[in-house]
Amino acid sequence: MGFFRRKSKKEKLNDQYKKKLEQAYKMSTSNRTESDRLTAEANDILEEIKKLEETEA
Repeated sequence: MGFFRRKSKKEKLNDQYKKKLEQAYKMSTSNRTESDRLTAEANDILEEIKKLEETEA
């Protein structure tokens, strides 16, 4: 069962990435600067995910 399975580092980063993008999208209509900051953070997380994938391969 996957209910008690621990998330891998990659899964955690993927969740953070999705959350940041959702926040950025919500902020894009009201606060463009904040939206850009959140998008940049999401891109940093994506780079970490890519590095993890390279080391796994």
